[in-house]
Amino acid sequence: VQLVESGGGLVQAGGSLRLSCAVSSSDFNGFAIAWFRQAPGKVREAVSCISVKDGRTFYSDSVKGRFTTSSDNAKNTVYLQMNSLKPEDTAVYYCAQSWASVSVLNLWELPSSFGSWGPGTQVTVSS
Repeated sequence: VQLVESGGGLVQAGGSLRLSCAVSSSDFNGFAIAWFRQAPGKVREAVSCISVKDGRTFYSDSVKGRFTTSSDNAKNTVYLQMNSLKPEDTAVYYCAQSWASVSVLNLWELPSSFGSWGPGTQVTVSS
């Protein structure tokens, strides 16, 4: 499984960005796709997760109400819509893939739950 993120960039605080994660696999509908982020000097942090087949979504407390994840099954693509961005959202954002099992979805905030990762895309929020 190959994943490629796009859509990162520089935005002012309060602005919006939409990230995309293109997934190369014929099994897309069975996947859980998560977004993680990592700022310099910090550990990788879970942001959101979507179970593609049934559309269930999960969010970390730090982004709940500001970020929305969705999928376009026809395009094998998952999106992360980021609104009301803050300087502390600055990080490299990664998408990651696993099968949407109960164990994965229960532990979606752990990077070790996901086996395939994209190269990442930089998001910088200026104050």
